[in-house]
Amino acid sequence: MKRTFITAFAAMMLCIPTFAAEEITEDSGDKKKKEVTYNEKGEIIKTGTNFGPLPVVAFDADRGFQFGALLNLYNFGNGDTYPNPKSTWYFEASAYTKEGSVGSYKFIVNYDNKTLIPGVRMSICSGYYKDAALDFYGFNGYQSNYIPSKTMFGDGMAAYLPDEAGEKLQEKGKYPKGFYRYGRDLIKAKVDFTGEILKNFYWEAGYNLSWTRASDFTPKGYEVLAGPEFQHGTSLFNLYKAWGIIPESQADGGFVSSIRAGLMYDSRNIENNPTKGIWAEAHVIAAPKWLGTTDPHYKFCVTMRQYLPIVPDKLTFAYRAAYQGTFGKDSPWYVMPFYTNMGPKADNDGFGGYRTVRGLMLNRVQGQDVGFYNAELRWRFVDFKLWKQNIAFAISGFTDGAHVFKGYDMENKTGKYMDLYKKFVDINKNDGFHGSAGAGLRFIMNQNFIVALEYARCFNKQDGNGAFYINTGFLF
Repeated sequence: MKRTFITAFAAMMLCIPTFAAEEITEDSGDKKKKEVTYNEKGEIIKTGTNFGPLPVVAFDADRGFQFGALLNLYNFGNGDTYPNPKSTWYFEASAYTKEGSVGSYKFIVNYDNKTLIPGVRMSICSGYYKDAALDFYGFNGYQSNYIPSKTMFGDGMAAYLPDEAGEKLQEKGKYPKGFYRYGRDLIKAKVDFTGEILKNFYWEAGYNLSWTRASDFTPKGYEVLAGPEFQHGTSLFNLYKAWGIIPESQADGGFVSSIRAGLMYDSRNIENNPTKGIWAEAHVIAAPKWLGTTDPHYKFCVTMRQYLPIVPDKLTFAYRAAYQGTFGKDSPWYVMPFYTNMGPKADNDGFGGYRTVRGLMLNRVQGQDVGFYNAELRWRFVDFKLWKQNIAFAISGFTDGAHVFKGYDMENKTGKYMDLYKKFVDINKNDGFHGSAGAGLRFIMNQNFIVALEYARCFNKQDGNGAFYINTGFLF
């Protein structure tokens, strides 16, 4: 962990002069000295375009170390909107190193513009995501029993391994890790538009598409047993298919083409580092057959975020409460992991993990209707200037939680492997509260470029033991 922190901090320090050196005036493509001006808070008002290539140095407990490169461009124009930029570009190419996740990578291109269309904000997000070993713990929260790797073999799972090979893999711990994994290729893109109705009150509309291809995951060095009686014992994902919980027609994933519309109230003082205000939104998602969707479905999402200043610009209490559900026919299984966002950020992947409920294993909480919350106390304890940049550090303490309010149909439709079904699924059990608590440290530059180091621990071992993250931005 020490090495991780040092690596991340060194990367941050190296990035600062890059941003300072690549500041360009709006009226000329030539680099030149600019007069430094300050706002009422004593911050340097950034103008023109600030950019620079940066290394990606991150850590996610679910996927391991992340490495690669990104390019972030902020256009502040004449500075009249600072610290909120007029437009931004974001490019990223990165990969993961965790055992089993080697071969996982992503490519992202995002664009956000507030001035191109008069009175309308346009946001475009696109990306390709390759997950060689994506977490899969079943559906409906605690209706899916999680058996930790230390006890799995003692609970009868060794029957699905050859004797000699099973002992070797048990010692290395590779099979338990592979049991809760599957492969996924994901292409997703969206374009959203936002326009003001009244002060701080906005309409939202957009189009979203995604293509998911699911595949089996087999740990390195593992040989699948021959014979039909063993072909579904290699992973929980395969067992779900064998039980008919995941229908054969959806087993490989599918294509989603949807339109979205909603309303938003936004009174935040700073978009990427708010210290006061409200950010609330409600929207519906329609993915009908006539738009090309493989498995038609209809969803809705309501999110409330509020930032309450205790000490102005220094100490802030922030919270987020969200509920996402379905209309009518159940949504397909490969859609459930996503928490939908309108605007400049892509949909968050997984209930559990860094972007939703910290500390919980990624995708631990999946269902047709899911609610979750985050409550956080943020203290910005130091501000200073370095290389003509506004620098700050902040610490936070937080608690997160989630609950499945409407479950996915978990009945064994085939009657196969009933001993294993009873071991991993209990449809008579109601989901409970999935909670965690933790703390974090953040590096903040010019109110927009933010690097976060956070640790969270779960209240229930069914959700995991805890997780450490190095990533960018605030959670909300």
